[in-house]
Amino acid sequence: MTPSPEARALHERIVVVDALQASDWNRERLEELRRGGVAAVHVTVAFWENARDALGGIARWQGLLRRHGDLVRPGRTGEDILAAKAEGRTAVIFGFQNTSPFEDDLGLVEVFHALGVRVAQLTYNNQNLVGSGCYEAEDGGLTRFGREVVREMNRLGMVIDASHTGDRTTLDAIEASTRPIAITHANPLWFAGVVRNKSDTVLKALAESGGMLGFSAYPLHIGGSDVGLDAFCAMVARTAEAMGAERIGLGTDLCLGWPDSYLAWMRYGRWSPEEGRARDVRWPAYPAWLRSPADLPNLTAGLLARGFSTDEVAGIMGGNWLRFFEAGFRPGGAA
Repeated sequence: MTPSPEARALHERIVVVDALQASDWNRERLEELRRGGVAAVHVTVAFWENARDALGGIARWQGLLRRHGDLVRPGRTGEDILAAKAEGRTAVIFGFQNTSPFEDDLGLVEVFHALGVRVAQLTYNNQNLVGSGCYEAEDGGLTRFGREVVREMNRLGMVIDASHTGDRTTLDAIEASTRPIAITHANPLWFAGVVRNKSDTVLKALAESGGMLGFSAYPLHIGGSDVGLDAFCAMVARTAEAMGAERIGLGTDLCLGWPDSYLAWMRYGRWSPEEGRARDVRWPAYPAWLRSPADLPNLTAGLLARGFSTDEVAGIMGGNWLRFFEAGFRPGGAA
């Protein structure tokens, strides 16, 4: 689709924030962020990595930031996001999709915070030392170590993410955290009935606690590659009625440029048998209206067409995340 001049003009004015992308980053992908008007993006530095391997991921990103400083800058505060918007660059927010880099050492939370990590997902599908993932048959909730991790993340100003976390562990985290938590990339369970999406119970608790939901465009989470923009925006509208338009945003979960072998790593890491890691997996095609970050103006147009006001569109496309990150990245106290 081609956004109308009015939609395009609005998109250029607003602060666009994507709360999760996990692509194989290079200059071409960073240029797509700029073409899409993205002021800030939360990028995945680690999935299954231990502390040493996660350090390598941060080092690779530091190289990208240095080599492509005309396009991107570090994103550690809300002010960095606003500065990036003013400069015509994209603020890059480091995040973990698992707490595996913390290993069993609470002190590593502060170490990684000092290195720029501002978001950490409690679990990645499986049980870990912190809590249960969404694909475990039994969800035991936050562990004793998990409660300490939550407390330390609150103290430092590192946002708690429950995108791949089981329901009980997520609800425990909402209750234990002194700050609102986030689900950066998922959709309501009723929209596409996959375990990775979130129940009404979880979304109600998230909204009531001041948390944020980022809508995913990953085909598994929306019911397939053929789902249209109108259906996606209708889902956004129904969720806004349930949670409030101020509690929702984008977390597109774009994973571009990787070979199929990397998808196997994302799903199975090193925890499964070698034959399991080698099973036949293929990246699905993203819907036609969002094949890259450069297509994000289509979402602005789709939300306007669905009947959202310009202020609501500005919030969903990034203003709500900006407000949430401004508070959530500050150290100490309640967000």
